[in-house]
Amino acid sequence: MFFKGLQDKFKVKSGQKFLQEEMQKPPTEVTREKGVSSIGCIVDVDSFQNAEVFYDLIDEYSLRPNAIKIIGYKREYDKNSPYAIQIYSDKDLGWKGEIENGYVLEFLGREYDMLINYYDQDNLMMKLLSVKTQARIKVGLGALDPKINDLILNTPLNDFALFKSELKKYLKVLNEL
Repeated sequence: MFFKGLQDKFKVKSGQKFLQEEMQKPPTEVTREKGVSSIGCIVDVDSFQNAEVFYDLIDEYSLRPNAIKIIGYKREYDKNSPYAIQIYSDKDLGWKGEIENGYVLEFLGREYDMLINYYDQDNLMMKLLSVKTQARIKVGLGALDPKINDLILNTPLNDFALFKSELKKYLKVLNEL
């Protein structure tokens, strides 16, 4: 029991070190054309339970039904409980910032036009996934580290309608829509 706790502590330190190194590097260029045809969403399910509302963006931006991929973060979850979206947690942290979860590997296997970081907590697991995801534009909320996101919207986490309208407005300004 003591060894497990010590091992988890070292994994966290290793993950923080990896995150710092990744944030020092220049962002990798994603060579996709302008326009939004695929969206990845990282959602803090503990703070925002209704993650399915991101599927509304399919109609909003006239996307294909499988164009949105949502993954949720939950501090602790029961693998036997049904969730509407794919979930990962703190238990999935491995060495050197690796996230050992099949859903995460599937999420990272795709390249996105836009990544939405829909969380306002300073959390290692969500930041690691944000940094590792290949996306042309990364959008997040105002409380986060500005190094992670390209576009930061100062909207409250629980007001998705405002977030959606602000996002559409700024994507039009950036000629993405």
